[in-house]
Parts: sequence; structure tokens; C-alpha cells
Amino acid sequence: MQKFSNDVEAANALADSYNKLKKEIARVIIGQDEVVRLVLTGIFCQGHSLLVGVPGLAKTLLVQTIANALDLNFKRIQFTPDLMPSDIVGAETMDKERNFNFVKGPVFANIVLADEINRTPPKTQAALLESMQEYAVTIAGNRYELPRPFFVLATQNPIEQEGTYPLPEAQLDRFMFNIFLDYPTYQQELDIVKMTTADNIPSVGKVLSAEDIQYFQHLVRRVPIADNVVEFAVKLSHLTRPGRNGSAIANDYLEWGAGPRASQFLVLGAKCNALLNGKYSPDIEDVQTVAGAVLRHRIVRNFKAEAEGMTVDGIIEKLVAGVK
Repeated sequence: MQKFSNDVEAANALADSYNKLKKEIARVIIGQDEVVRLVLTGIFCQGHSLLVGVPGLAKTLLVQTIANALDLNFKRIQFTPDLMPSDIVGAETMDKERNFNFVKGPVFANIVLADEINRTPPKTQAALLESMQEYAVTIAGNRYELPRPFFVLATQNPIEQEGTYPLPEAQLDRFMFNIFLDYPTYQQELDIVKMTTADNIPSVGKVLSAEDIQYFQHLVRRVPIADNVVEFAVKLSHLTRPGRNGSAIANDYLEWGAGPRASQFLVLGAKCNALLNGKYSPDIEDVQTVAGAVLRHRIVRNFKAEAEGMTVDGIIEKLVAGVK
């Protein structure tokens, strides 16, 4: 763990570490710079992220690479319709001497990849989401703390809906970010194919430790922020709510808007985004940068929006532009 004489020195160290992380991750992951930035922002804000993208975009490899660069313990859970809550959190077993022992499940890791989280029934989803909220699990009346830092990075396939159990909006709200992974460009795909079809597996160096990450998490919360930037974030959340607080866009195209947790994550995300870019305090642009990932899964379009082809991201852009 590095020692810093003041928060300014620590902020400079975080920006430097972020640049090193990007270089190490880029040795394995080609492109997806925006996705990497958002995942790391979520980690430094102590928030969980939902990765949405079609199969084959290296979501699992991305998460594992980030875990390696951060020197964290990584576990992957493949969600299936027959997965039970005990398969995630663990269960008590009886040994030969008839004593009960708790066997920890894969949730006891620093980074947990919940692959295709919408493929398992709500009861099993709830077991993971409770761990995300409480940072602990309770088995047979005993509470077991999860290791720190602890992050859940869940993936969803947006095109395959048969045999899935979509996460309810109330459970989606526990994720800080909804991160969309798009197809690579032609040149990026060319580089990916060349790298992955050669007999050369690149390695990733360790950049930060678990202690470093926890220190920077507290640093992000200590970042000073101007009142007008906080007001911008709260106004943006209010504009998503149809009815008394909502804007004309929300009243016309939204069935439901974002809650207060969105305002909190907008401010936290802006603070972290400022630090990663070498600034000591966030401005309105930092809020705008994280707005899409924070609000994407917190607003629900109505029938009119779907009929007119209004996308969620398009509505968010209009809402951001409408904040005065």
C-alpha cells in the first residue's frame, strides 16, 4: 500500500495508476476503451455494473483481465435455470463427526462475474443481489462477511429472450452502471483475430492491490464538488420522472423515472471521472459523461416511445440537454 502525504498526491497517483491499468488491459482487450473506463469507475466508486452485449464480445475475458490487473480474486458463475441460491452463497454441510461446517460459495471473491444473470429464476437472482446490497450472506442464522473490495459484474444478452428471467427494475437499480458493449470496428476486429489466432498469450501486470483500491474508494468520496454540479445531477434525475417533477420528454415518452439512487451515482461517478482525468473536482461535463450508464436501466419507456422508435439513450440525451 502506497503512502500519500495529502489527497492531492493521492489523486495524482490514482490518475497515474488508471493510465497504467489502461495500458495493461489493452495488451489483452482491443478496443472497448469506454467500457473499460466505466467498469474501473464503478470499481473505484464501490459500485456494481451490468454488462449488456451480444455473445462473443469478450465480456468474460474483459472482467478476468481487469481482475488480474487489479490483483484481485476472481470467480465466475454461469447462471442457468437450475442454479440454486446455495450454488452462489454456499451451504452448511455435515462432516463425519456430525458437525456442521459452512462451505463458502463462489460469491466469496473480490470480483464476481455473474454470467447471463437473466437465465436464472428470481429466487437465485435475489441471493446474489442481496449479497451486492449487504456485502454479506446469512446462512442458518449466521452472518458471513464478504471479502473487500467486493464487486459484481453481471452480463446480459440483449437479443435472446427465450428461457430468460429479466431482472425487475427494483433489482436493476442496485447496479451503478448499465454498460453497453458494441461490436468492434473493422480494424479492431482485424487486430483481435491476428492476436487470438497466434501462439502468443499476452500477460497482464499487476497495477493495484486490494488495499490500494479500498484507499482510492475513500478518496473518491472525499473529492470536493461544487453545489451547482450536485444540483445539475439532482435536476437530471428529477427530469426523468413523469408527472410533477418530469420534463416534457419524460411526460411524453417515459412510464417510470429514476430514483434518488441515480442522483447519488451521478455524483459519485462524476467525482471518480474527474480524478481519472487528472482533475481535483468534477464539473457538469463529468456528470454528463456518466449519465448514460447511470440512467440507462433506471428509466422505462412507454408505448408511445416504442411506437415512435425512441431509444433509451436518445431520451437520455434529450434529458441531459434539457437541464437548465
